[in-house]
Amino acid sequence: MIADEGVDTKDGPASAWRTFTLLVMGVLGIGVLVALILALGEANRQRDRAVSLQSHSYDVMILARTLSGTIAKSEASLGRYVISGDKQLGQLYFDDWRRAGEQIQRLESLTRDDRGQQRLMARLRSAYRSRGEELSLTALSTTYGKNEQALSRYYAARQAASLDELRVVLDAIITGERDVLLRRTAAAMALVNRSTKAAFVFSVFGVLLLLGALSLGWLTVQALTERASAQAEADAERARAEELSVAVDEATDELRTQEARLRQAQKMDAVGQLTGGIAHDFNNMLAIVIGGLELAQRSMPSGADETSRHIESAREGALRAAELTRRLLAFAREGPIDPQPIHITTLLENMRDLLDRTLEDGIRIEIVDATEGAYVHADKVQLENCILNLAVNARDAMEGRGVLTINARLEWSDDGDFVALAIRDTGCGMTPEVAERVFEPFFTTKPVGKGTGLGLSQIFSFVRQLGGDVVIDSAPGAGTTVHLRMPRDTTSQTQLETEKAEPATPAPVGSLTILVVEDDPRVLSATTGALQELGHHPIACGSPVQAPAMLDQHAPVDLIITDVLMPEQTGPEMIAALDRRHAGIAVLFVTGFAGETRDPELFSGHHVLRKPFTLVALEKAIAEAITRRQSNGPHSLAAE
Repeated sequence: MIADEGVDTKDGPASAWRTFTLLVMGVLGIGVLVALILALGEANRQRDRAVSLQSHSYDVMILARTLSGTIAKSEASLGRYVISGDKQLGQLYFDDWRRAGEQIQRLESLTRDDRGQQRLMARLRSAYRSRGEELSLTALSTTYGKNEQALSRYYAARQAASLDELRVVLDAIITGERDVLLRRTAAAMALVNRSTKAAFVFSVFGVLLLLGALSLGWLTVQALTERASAQAEADAERARAEELSVAVDEATDELRTQEARLRQAQKMDAVGQLTGGIAHDFNNMLAIVIGGLELAQRSMPSGADETSRHIESAREGALRAAELTRRLLAFAREGPIDPQPIHITTLLENMRDLLDRTLEDGIRIEIVDATEGAYVHADKVQLENCILNLAVNARDAMEGRGVLTINARLEWSDDGDFVALAIRDTGCGMTPEVAERVFEPFFTTKPVGKGTGLGLSQIFSFVRQLGGDVVIDSAPGAGTTVHLRMPRDTTSQTQLETEKAEPATPAPVGSLTILVVEDDPRVLSATTGALQELGHHPIACGSPVQAPAMLDQHAPVDLIITDVLMPEQTGPEMIAALDRRHAGIAVLFVTGFAGETRDPELFSGHHVLRKPFTLVALEKAIAEAITRRQSNGPHSLAAE
């Protein structure tokens, strides 16, 4: 029992020591584990911070590249707008340039913590404003129809210092952010390395303390550390891949949008070219139809009332088709298509039904005309479009219910006599700030997709081209009145009143020898048949290059009737190239396009007859051409 107790007594302190030693080792092990956990936590925090800073730098660089692309796309849209005059392209330029401004604000917000980047942002904002002023002048010149000035400004702007400044500053921002990214990455990696080394030291110390028992724990911790590092790298790569994927998707969507816009622009350009060609051919066919119907009507025996009625109905339909073609071409073209004397009273009376249908029942229309039969010299379609556009704006301002008043009156000033139109609505009105900007291109108060902001600017340009002016009078809650002031056309009014009082009848010209130059054989045959019906002696010529020889062969020739557009040579070019021996021959130009008669210098004062024409119109045109020849003397085209 004593011996046993002695053993127990010896074993007691040893057991206590072992227990104490194990306790100390356990505490040290826990301390090592805590130290490892703290080291790993710090490493994770530094990793997260590094990933956040890397993401921030990538955002800055991607946004800078996107801003550069947006500016380039905006300038490309402006270039296409200057060349084509398409208002949709002008709207695209304006939207992209505004989007570039928003991107600059975002970029400024992202780089707010970097003084160096803020200095670059100040330069970027200055270059952006300078560039915007240069491009806005180009856009305004295009909108007001000054295409040559707009084109020269656009090419000058391509060499401007502001463009180089934008590129240099954006490259500097990207380069600076890349350097910051490299420094931040290096610093983060250094912190991670230090944390890893500390963990390694604590692990080694834990191995010495815990020997083999803690060696397995150390290996486990090391494995966890490597796994955490790999996970951090995987997370960073995943985030970077997602950002790149989003950027690629956005770029792809933008490319698809641009491709669709390009296809639309190409389609519209092709449609425009196709429309011109179709209109020319359609007018030629209508000339054949109308001429054939009139010849058939003249050759009808007396008493064939039913057949004559059918022919007259067909002729009336062909004339309506010709008028439809003229109106379609007029609405499709830009500029003063067909300036003519316009009787204001008749114009407003004819537009009442159109306004009633357009504005619907909620709008009551009042027209007060005090123009006393005055005329203006303008394009009728464009003037109608101006009034209709203002009426639609008034309807929107009145939200579909109210009173629209059109007041027409005469005004006198030191600058001359004017016809004033006042279009007044009872709508919500505008503030002075908005009223000052309504005539700016692309400015609109309507929601996105509801207006282009070009209606009032086009009205302003149209009236100023006539030598008049536009004034807007508006206040919140007091409605809006738009005043159009256009020069009164007293010359045309006197001439038209004289013609109405004494209808002009063409002087008889007798039987003439007429050379007909026309490249379309069907139109040539119809024209010669019509001339024979009128008692003349036509000479058919299918090519303008053959005309001089045929003039010599069939001399003397009293009149040349020629088409304007022909493949080998135009009609004016053919007349200008004639020998002086043929300078005394009268000339009558025939054309099927709407816009050719706008340039009187092109025809050197000769009479122009529009296709399709009737026998009466052809007879009057021949008389007019002979009369002009007798009053003006031999033409001087050959000497020009």
